[in-house]
Amino acid sequence: MRAVALTSFVGRRKTLARLEAELRACRLVSVTGPGGVGKTRTALTVADRMRLPGGVRVAELASVTHATQVAPAVATALGVADQSNRDATDRIIGHLSGTTALLLLDNCEHVLDAAGRLALRLLNALPGLRVLATSREPLGIRGERVHLLTPLAVPEESDACGAGELEYVPAVQLLLDRARDVLPDFTVTAENRAAVVTLCRQLDGLPLAIELAAVRLRSLSVSQVVERLDRRFSLLADSGPAAGPRHRSLRALIDWSHDLCGPDERLLWQRMAVFPSSVDLETVEQVCGFGELRGERLFDALDGLIGKSVVVADRRGEQVRYRQFVTLREYGAELLAASGESELLRQRHRDHFTERAALCVRRWFGPDQAGDLGRLREDHPNLLAALAWSAETPGEAAAGARLASQLRYHWIAGGFLSNGRHWLEQLLPLLEPGTAERGETLWATAWVALIQGDRATAERYLGACADIAERLDSPGLRGHVRLWRALLNLFEGELGTAIGLYREAIAIHRTTGDTGLVLTASFQMAMAQAYAGNPADALATCSSVIEQASAAGERWNRAYAHWASAISHLHLSEVDDARAAITAAMRIEQDFRDGVCTALCTEVASWVAASSGDASDAATLEGVAASVWRRLGTSLQAFGPHASSEGRRHSERVDERLGPAAATIRQEYAQVTVPDAVKLGLDLVVRRSGAGKPRPTAENPAASPLTAREAQIAALIAEGRTNKAIADRLTISPRTVDGHVERILRKLDCASRAQIASWVTAARAR
Repeated sequence: MRAVALTSFVGRRKTLARLEAELRACRLVSVTGPGGVGKTRTALTVADRMRLPGGVRVAELASVTHATQVAPAVATALGVADQSNRDATDRIIGHLSGTTALLLLDNCEHVLDAAGRLALRLLNALPGLRVLATSREPLGIRGERVHLLTPLAVPEESDACGAGELEYVPAVQLLLDRARDVLPDFTVTAENRAAVVTLCRQLDGLPLAIELAAVRLRSLSVSQVVERLDRRFSLLADSGPAAGPRHRSLRALIDWSHDLCGPDERLLWQRMAVFPSSVDLETVEQVCGFGELRGERLFDALDGLIGKSVVVADRRGEQVRYRQFVTLREYGAELLAASGESELLRQRHRDHFTERAALCVRRWFGPDQAGDLGRLREDHPNLLAALAWSAETPGEAAAGARLASQLRYHWIAGGFLSNGRHWLEQLLPLLEPGTAERGETLWATAWVALIQGDRATAERYLGACADIAERLDSPGLRGHVRLWRALLNLFEGELGTAIGLYREAIAIHRTTGDTGLVLTASFQMAMAQAYAGNPADALATCSSVIEQASAAGERWNRAYAHWASAISHLHLSEVDDARAAITAAMRIEQDFRDGVCTALCTEVASWVAASSGDASDAATLEGVAASVWRRLGTSLQAFGPHASSEGRRHSERVDERLGPAAATIRQEYAQVTVPDAVKLGLDLVVRRSGAGKPRPTAENPAASPLTAREAQIAALIAEGRTNKAIADRLTISPRTVDGHVERILRKLDCASRAQIASWVTAARAR
């Protein structure tokens, strides 16, 4: 018997090859994963590819309601005559004896023990038999090879407004294939592109969800389906005759998974619905670990949910984060709402992340900055959810404002200016006049507004903060008013006033013991000194910052001090020293990914290149800086007339040397990401090849059929890196890498990774 499917199988080429290899190496392979991920279809497809002499035998166990019925159900599925009083397992053994066959046991999760015992007995009695099982968790018997099946790779969020092909992304490919069953001419257009990307991402790349959504395209547009995703459980119901009972709706699938969970697992499932994205174990314990779910009971429940594919454990080295697919989380959210625990969970959620943000502030002057920022960056969706709940819930605004202001470095150094501004200003009107929370929120909002170039608003907020500082007699608030008014004056070109206010701010913060703010005020003052015509004083100020920061293991202020030093060296015509200073700053940014500092450093790196006569490199770096500024939602103009004037001066020098080619080069690098900006800056300024603009190669996609990200991944493949290693290196999901590799193979007409590596080598040689 051969497995037969009625629809085409899309994607998973690498998965099929790996599964086939595993089946040839091991006699028992279990394909695990969440409901709707495509375990059955994948297993049927790989089984069909095996081409064993005895064929493929399929036994569907979903309808089995009791463990004692497993062996009889398999016997019936295999067509074993039921005319003797022998044990059903013995009858199966007799039926398969002497054959080299593959037995597919489909949907074993609710009868794990019985299915495992049957598989073990058959394998021991039948040396020519191989067993392929599908289940939401492993059978748990010796010799079992577990293959976790993940959802299809989805488009990047940036693909929504891009121009590249989407058809090679597995999730999009499946959507197109199934949509054409009801709309033969359906395709991705400029009009529906963003909706297609959103739909595939919202559905987590789950094949069943995508297939059910595609059915709705016979009566709705893609945009309309996206708009109705909040009603996904009623919308994505397939009532057609070909759909089995468990596949009639996502609700049926998830009900099935829920019924298989124990009481603690069900409780944790609903509590984890409070997390909109992945979290670490500490967060799960702090937010969900109360009442019946304390200590080991919580961990056992989490382990059980992972085993049942209700929770996904994402590993990066020794770090593990836990998440649920959107559909499973929404199901849990319904349970949470009905449980009466929703408000308590959301408060615990908000308070936990407030403490995490406060910890970042408390130890900002020290070696933990990059790690704390990285953790907050991973927690970003949770932070926004906590702020939204605080703003919408009566009586929670003050606590929400504390969180928003404690996230000051996340907004500024983490590159989330717009998010920070939005939530700070959402919460401000809800706060009681004259309170400390309002004062803290005012200066934090002013700081963000200044970086965005909105000086009038910042000035208004600082005036209100000054009134509260005097009313409360708060030295800390007074210090902040002085510091951010100094920055306002610096950005308005009032350098003398700025330097005076910086000295006052430094004195206040030194008295209150906040060394981190002392250093922040100092490197900003150095910028004012440099543009006021005192670059030697600026270098002395920066040297003091670098010395104190280095002694404490602090790097954020140190990076900015190196940046200000580079400007000062340029003003003294010390180009080599400027290059060394900006190199030091950008090396720190490799770990920090502070968008503002990266943009400023890339700007100054372009000035260094222009001053060195490397006009092509300077134009490249200008394009990179413009890309980062655009991603941040601000520009160099926000940093005052002196900085923007210097930038224009160097840019005009580049235009004079290159002519129209300068604009072309800048445009080529207009889509560079923050991490790539740092890498390019170091390549061009540190290594200084002297060859001008980088040649089109696998790392530079300007003359390549690949996108920038695809070219980057191709280069890493040429280095011998696995997809997982590439995902870790680029901080993206392995599923995303898989999708990119599929596209690279198609675009280059390659059949293997080795051929990709050969293409990279040839491209570099050109």
